[in-house]
Formats: sequence, C-alpha cells, structure tokens
Amino acid sequence: MKLLFLDEHTRDLHVDWAEEAALAVASLRFVAAQFADDRRLAELVGELSVKSPEFARLWAGHDVRLCTSGTKRFRHPEVGDLELGYEVLHLAEGNGQRILTHMAEPGSPSFAALQLLTSTA
Repeated sequence: MKLLFLDEHTRDLHVDWAEEAALAVASLRFVAAQFADDRRLAELVGELSVKSPEFARLWAGHDVRLCTSGTKRFRHPEVGDLELGYEVLHLAEGNGQRILTHMAEPGSPSFAALQLLTSTA
C-alpha cells in the first residue's frame, strides 16, 4: 500500500493506477473490518491518510470489496504493457495472510513479454 500510494515509480508501473488504487483501498477496508484492533493496520491507514490525498479520499468513500481474481495491467520499462490475470488465495487460518499469483494467457503478448524477461535474468 505504501508503494502504491507514496512511490512515483510504482505508480508509473500501473496502466490504470486510479482503478488499482481504488481496488486496493476497498480490499484494505475488507481486511481492516476483520482486524479492527490491529495497531499496525491502524498506523498504516493513518500514515497513508496523512501522506496521500488520494488514499484519504478513497478511504473516506468506505468502499469494501473482497478481491479474489481479475486482471491487472502493468507498464514494464523494458517490455512494455502487460496484462496479467491474478488470483488471491485467502488462507483458511483466517489470520489475514494471502497468496497472490499473476499469470499471462499462453500465447499472448504478455506471455511472450514474461518469457523475454525470464530469459534475460
């Protein structure tokens, strides 16, 4: 969340930054409802509210969403735009931890771009 709202480089990586930001805040609201007594979470919300007018505006909107799948669009400095599907697995323990995966459709330009990135690493 800090990178998304406070780091210009990270902001530039998202093709649809405003949409990504709104989704991230709605998801954070979902998590915050589950962990209302979490001091570190409250500190994060406070810090972002002070340092980012965009975060403060979105947080005040009270949108709540459980994000489990969808598409994210990134702008990579070396291979250009990427369109990646994502899945979020919420662990059964209910402790708030999640596993996030991104994948490109086989044969797509994004798939080719990811292959290019892995071949140059």
